Amino acid sequence: MNSEQLITGILQKQPRAIARAISIVENRSNTALPLLQSVFSHTGKALTIGITGSPGAGKSSLVDKLAIYYRKTFDSYVGIIAVDPSSPFSGGAILGDRIRMQTLGLDPKVFIRSMATRGNLGGLARATTDAVAILDAAGFEKIIVETVGVGQDEIDIVKTADVSIVVLMPGMGDDIQAVKAGIMEIADIFVINKADHEGVYRTEKELESLLSISERSDGWQVPIIKTIAIESVGIPELEKAILQYIEFQQNRASALNERRKHLSQQRIIEILKDRLLTKALSKALSDNELDIFAQEVALGHRDPYSIVEEICARLNL
Repeated sequence: MNSEQLITGILQKQPRAIARAISIVENRSNTALPLLQSVFSHTGKALTIGITGSPGAGKSSLVDKLAIYYRKTFDSYVGIIAVDPSSPFSGGAILGDRIRMQTLGLDPKVFIRSMATRGNLGGLARATTDAVAILDAAGFEKIIVETVGVGQDEIDIVKTADVSIVVLMPGMGDDIQAVKAGIMEIADIFVINKADHEGVYRTEKELESLLSISERSDGWQVPIIKTIAIESVGIPELEKAILQYIEFQQNRASALNERRKHLSQQRIIEILKDRLLTKALSKALSDNELDIFAQEVALGHRDPYSIVEEICARLNL
């Protein structure tokens, strides 16, 4: 499949073409940049929903039921990107997408992809935003991005999502953890999942108290939705809250444009950093030299700071 066929396949929602395109950007192939340049003009129509929160809060179940709701209620094309922890040895994702979402796996209007973080601390794979762009260009109306759930390193979700949902569960002190992580600042919607468990009332009241003293600059009143995801309880209310937030943003055209400009700026910086780092490593380091430097640091023979200075000197920086 050549590049022209690949782009045609993406625009025709061909799963094989979409999967291959995501692999290309994830592996930083030489064809990734022209591919993304070609599909970019077809983006900007999808609603991207970021779902983050602590491990064990039921994010995967919530993604599953929300996607099913979009399919059954609106007949939407739904893309799901599940960002999984990387294996420290292989760099691949440990968890499989269809293992967790078997109900959706056979639906031809649903595309599910697991992506490994590969060491990224922001909870998102480096190529997640590119994968979202490919699904957007393919015509998927709803794109749900589920992050790793490492707690304090989830802030990058705001660089990708139109609406950010933070999932908590009763009785785990997640509300305090959220404040520490800065998640209070990025949550457009809070979801208390497993709302049939003990402690849900206390968690809700503590969240309400925290929200009352943390006013958002845009004036949005962050809702708290209670769900029991495995039973689909609260999913319609969650979809309604998502719609209300999008309408709120659309009614504030100048603020929406400012947000988009900020996200675009962050994206440009990310791409630039990635490109500059790749070029720096290829130009300043010979084969296996990075491994040699790493070994010297590991053995205590050199410090990493002087090594970076040496690399910068080679690049005349």
